[in-house]
Amino acid sequence: MLTILGFVMIATFLVLIMMKKMSPMGALVLIPALFCVLVGKGAHLGDYVLEGVGDLAPTAAMLMFAIIYFGVMIDVGLFDPIVRLILRFCKADPMRVVVGTAILAAIVSLDGDGSTTFMITVSAMVPLYRRLKMSLVVMTGVAAMANGVMNTLPWGGPTARAATALKVDASDIFVPMIPALAVGLLFVIALSYGLGLRERKRLGVLTLDEVTAGDSEQVLVGAGSGGEGIKGRKGVKAALTGGGAGSGTDAEAPSPKGSGSSDSPSHEGEDDDELKGLDPHRATLRPKLYWFNAALTVALLALMVTETMPIPVLFLLAAAVALTVNFPNMQDQKARVAAHAENVVNVSGMVFAAAVFTGVLTGTGMVEHMARWLVDGVPEGMGPHMAIVTGVLSLPLTYFMSNDGFYFGIVPILAEAGAAHGVSALEIARASLVGQALHMSSPLVPAVYVLVGMAKVEFGDHTRFTVKWAALTSLVVLAAGLAFGII
Repeated sequence: MLTILGFVMIATFLVLIMMKKMSPMGALVLIPALFCVLVGKGAHLGDYVLEGVGDLAPTAAMLMFAIIYFGVMIDVGLFDPIVRLILRFCKADPMRVVVGTAILAAIVSLDGDGSTTFMITVSAMVPLYRRLKMSLVVMTGVAAMANGVMNTLPWGGPTARAATALKVDASDIFVPMIPALAVGLLFVIALSYGLGLRERKRLGVLTLDEVTAGDSEQVLVGAGSGGEGIKGRKGVKAALTGGGAGSGTDAEAPSPKGSGSSDSPSHEGEDDDELKGLDPHRATLRPKLYWFNAALTVALLALMVTETMPIPVLFLLAAAVALTVNFPNMQDQKARVAAHAENVVNVSGMVFAAAVFTGVLTGTGMVEHMARWLVDGVPEGMGPHMAIVTGVLSLPLTYFMSNDGFYFGIVPILAEAGAAHGVSALEIARASLVGQALHMSSPLVPAVYVLVGMAKVEFGDHTRFTVKWAALTSLVVLAAGLAFGII
């Protein structure tokens, strides 16, 4: 019964948010609460929620201070040169923009933290997508898939969990997987190329001069505040040579009128605000502190990779230093925090709402029953192919479970079943990494709310667009692993 109710609860959640019948936050809270009562454990709902909140509280704290930190870095102009460089590389070509998104997300993912990757990628790319009237859901999908493939780095989490759970060396898991993961990343880039061509066909081709005409000194990066902006949209609108240039989030359904799809999460007036070009002499800019801010950011990322201190503590300290040094005046500090408060509240709120979902799913035993049902359903004859089974099962299980639940609760069971048929623990561990491209778009991953929240994309739109491509990416990694004899 718990197995059936677990699958029904997840299906209900996904259907409601993709059909936009409920907001993600409301669905994450109300649906599990209802099913908790249905399984007869309503009296324990408070305990499950508090346990879930306790597990995710450090993540919420990390995201809160990370958003403030990177928001301040955007305000002071740290990423302005990067955006200008991206603009020159992309040449206002939608295809290059999408491919550039995948490459940027993959490079930044080297720090091993999805939230940081998404904040930097969105900060750099969103202004360009809005400027060119491109589909933002393409950006969130490509960034999530690129990060998912790179999330398998030994310091990224899944590989370390697999190594710990099966008592093997992390390098023995990751190093042989590099060719398969490289194929997966190349597939993401190739997919980005295809999606970019579709965007180019929909929008037409622009030139760099047309995009920057009339406001060549503008910095194409959005921030929480800053100066008096120039709308700067006329040159873009006049330069469009293709079809409808919707700003909506549904890439598969461009608006026939060119004014944004019906699924767009924002109105025209809000788009105007997002498109404000920032004055290079705006009050928040700190050119004399550029190298200090760059060094602070590099040091922060280095400390994160080396795990010198817990990540929430690192971001808390970095945010405090960034605010104090760049804005010594207390009123300016308050203004900077207030400028980014919307993102902080939205993302942190979603994390705590997800805590209700995970708390009920775990506390009631539904997730354990679902996982065991899937594992027990594997035919006996598939025993010698347990590595392949693990790779296939990693797609749904890592999407509906936390990485901790999967690697410490399910992978050891799969490894034990494989060992009975001569399948090594290393093969099982490598195969368990396959589903990470899909995992990064799971509603149980806090980082995905940073991605869709900062991009102002509806989570349902992101899910509907990304899941099929992310699942295909995972299967490509699995196929490559089999072809290379790694799995």
